[in-house]
Amino acid sequence: MRKPKSVDSLDTFGRVRLSRNFYMRDFLYSEIAAIYGVANVPDDPEMAIYVGKQLCEHLLEPLKATFGQVVLRSSYRSVAINDLGVERHNCAKSESNFARHIWDRRDHEGLRGATTCIAIPWFTDRYGQGADWRSLAYWIHDYLPYSELEFFDGAGMCTFNLSWHERPKKTITSYIVTKQTLLKNAHNDSGFSDWYADFPACVSESL
Repeated sequence: MRKPKSVDSLDTFGRVRLSRNFYMRDFLYSEIAAIYGVANVPDDPEMAIYVGKQLCEHLLEPLKATFGQVVLRSSYRSVAINDLGVERHNCAKSESNFARHIWDRRDHEGLRGATTCIAIPWFTDRYGQGADWRSLAYWIHDYLPYSELEFFDGAGMCTFNLSWHERPKKTITSYIVTKQTLLKNAHNDSGFSDWYADFPACVSESL
């Protein structure tokens, strides 16, 4: 599949179904793209589709099936969009975002991955009432094959970056107050069920 360069080809690309509830178009919106008038389109659509399917099927679908609505905040970024974010905002440099927000570039080890920033309204309500962000982080750690989690206050939404990667790092970081690493390369933990005793059981759905 070639890089979309027309309205029709981009429309077709956006209709690609990544999982039961998510389509490629859901992940292409960018405030930076909207404000600066730069297209947010992958150079390698096939790679973007592949990693997007992994992200949706293995991470976003179980979250939606278990907690309900999943709000997408920031997902795919082209190199051009990310470079603008580095220059004018607070984005990490593009090389460090390969196989993360930049879905269609392999990382320095030649591996693929994808990141999306999301909020879960079910948890946002609890967070607003004083729930600890770590309860959600530990639930995801125990149930889902994530690679990285990065939590932010997000104006009270408790947003977080959720990553899929071919070689999962199993790292959890928070920037809610100051930078805090909760877990790093934590592949063999016995579980943290005490943190989320009142959470629903994980539900898994597929296309």
